Amino acid sequence: MKSKFCAKLLELIKSSLLKPNQHKKMNLLQEKTKGFTVIFVKDERIDAHNSAELKEFILHLIEQGEINIIVQLEQVRFVDSSGLGALLSGFKHAEAKSGKLSLSNLQTQVLSMFELTRLNRVFEVYVDLDEAFENVT
Repeated sequence: MKSKFCAKLLELIKSSLLKPNQHKKMNLLQEKTKGFTVIFVKDERIDAHNSAELKEFILHLIEQGEINIIVQLEQVRFVDSSGLGALLSGFKHAEAKSGKLSLSNLQTQVLSMFELTRLNRVFEVYVDLDEAFENVT
């Protein structure tokens, strides 16, 4: 009896685990505030596994007419080159529609990546959302 239960439990656990090439859906929230669309990235990483989803999310918003976007990165601890590329793509698309994509709440290590790649000269980067709302041009 006990071994049947354990076998069934093990089967359920295995079936619920992610397969090697799968990943969970990216946790993104959106809110319209003070004339801006704010995207809250609730994941700790923006990398090759989820950057395409972020890019699609941003581009979809822009195509829907949301061209003034602030991406709030407070919970993000790591961004790789594909993550930077996704944000840069959104920046270029917003700019092409006479909009703006800005960033706020960058953790020190994420800000360092933007400085290393000199993308801090491309994006408007703000300490927090209040500063972004006051200063986005």
